[in-house]
Amino acid sequence: MNSHRTRRFRENLRIERDNAALYARLAELAENPRQATAYRRIADIEQANARFWEERLREAGEPVPPPRARLRVRALGWLAARFGTGFVMPTVVRLEHADHLATPVDREGQRNHFAGEAVPLPVPRGRHAAQSGNTLRAAVLGANDGLVSNASLVMGMAGAATGDHAVLLAGLAGLVAGACSMALGEWLSVNSSREFYQAQITERAERLAVAPEDGQQYLARSYREKGLEPAAADALARHLLETPRAALDTMVREDLGVDPEDLGGSAWKASASSFCLFAFGALFPVAPYFLLGGRTALLASAASTALGLVLIALGTSLFTGRGLAFSIARQLGITLAASLITYLVGHLLGVAIAG
Repeated sequence: MNSHRTRRFRENLRIERDNAALYARLAELAENPRQATAYRRIADIEQANARFWEERLREAGEPVPPPRARLRVRALGWLAARFGTGFVMPTVVRLEHADHLATPVDREGQRNHFAGEAVPLPVPRGRHAAQSGNTLRAAVLGANDGLVSNASLVMGMAGAATGDHAVLLAGLAGLVAGACSMALGEWLSVNSSREFYQAQITERAERLAVAPEDGQQYLARSYREKGLEPAAADALARHLLETPRAALDTMVREDLGVDPEDLGGSAWKASASSFCLFAFGALFPVAPYFLLGGRTALLASAASTALGLVLIALGTSLFTGRGLAFSIARQLGITLAASLITYLVGHLLGVAIAG
């Protein structure tokens, strides 16, 4: 058998072993017994899938590599232990989808082999759950924005040879200004979203009060589309209309996809989170200037920035599904290019202003 095919077998085996280990860990951490049972069933299926690929390798005369949980699995397990399984589940599902797309031919055959054992993933539903599930992604990107922008600012000031104190002050100003800008932008975004949804809810409440029959028809149609028999759908819609608040709540959830009691969460919490995440990333390039000076501080800033980029790349690889080495190389390449440009521009401006 050719080496390309056996490599595919090994990759499929690695994916299934990772999934089995991750779902087994989620089953241990799940607070809801039903979720724990579902996770265990999925882990068992993934383990069966792994045995399927082990057999394919043996049939090809290839050695079966020993099981070894990758860093991605350990990191997601660590996050699930501290923030709950719902925090990581959207990322887990996204990664599984990316893995299936990565090897479509072989894995299609495998899915057919185990078609009778499909288990629906216990993923939180609704807009609120989706926002919760994307917290990891937002946190990583917020920290990345702070790190890249402030690293570029620090390198630009260092290139202009303005002195250590000027670089430190510029870095701190960039940290505070950028964090405040991010916080204000997030506050406005969440508040605008809340105002939009509140206006939509008010409009639907007024329409429901004036023409309840329209609301009943809408609800009945929604239930029919979900698979209910027409008579049952009509009866359920009539029952809901007996309690206008419940009918409005259902219409908002179905039509707008939001929880009327939440409407996107707290604007203040979102802005505070954005401020802290941006500041965390922006601190990496400026921190060495608190203790060091001159060329030593510049080199230490570059090293600190690289460390921050590695941490961010680890987080990025969790929700993109790309390899850690690729994520690190991409983060370093982008930040290096931005820093070199600002360093050169700062150097040219410093020379020009100095005369």
